[in-house]
Amino acid sequence: METQEEDIEQKKKRANVTVRQMGIDDLAAVFHLGERLFTAKEIPNLYRTWDEYEVISLFQTDSEFCLVAESEDEEIVGFALGTTVTKSHSAWKYGYLVWMGIDPDYHGLGVASKLFNRFRDMMLEEGVRMLLVDSEADNLPALQFFRKMGFRHPQEHIYLALNLDPLKQQREKKTFGRTLPRYRMDEDD
Repeated sequence: METQEEDIEQKKKRANVTVRQMGIDDLAAVFHLGERLFTAKEIPNLYRTWDEYEVISLFQTDSEFCLVAESEDEEIVGFALGTTVTKSHSAWKYGYLVWMGIDPDYHGLGVASKLFNRFRDMMLEEGVRMLLVDSEADNLPALQFFRKMGFRHPQEHIYLALNLDPLKQQREKKTFGRTLPRYRMDEDD
């Protein structure tokens, strides 16, 4: 069992992270950390899914807005992935923090603040006038964090889902047993 002094030293060591731009060699570590954090079990109605294509796409299109937090042991312990959005007929440029995740062992040590502050500063340098982020309505730690970072005026947005499996099964039952039409192909086809 650790003494209180050892626990404090461990926390100090864990809190000593470096925030840097994500590199290609970080893709796997970021993906696997996100896979642990953003699960269907934890977030069952997540309208955006965490997958390797999302990570790779953001890295390919906006690598300058992809950041990682790295521990002293060179382990990826957090990430922030974002982009900018410009709308036609608008003078404003928007920043969008698409994904942000912190290893649970590093919660409460300032890692999220370091990542966010670096991301925010990059957006300012890019000429962004408004920064956007979204979260599940019941993700209270995230909502509290973003309020602490200065976000205000939450807008409610409702996402609806329709499971098509029952309809698919119903249609399959109707076609079961019927002979499907055969098509003849001419040699010219």
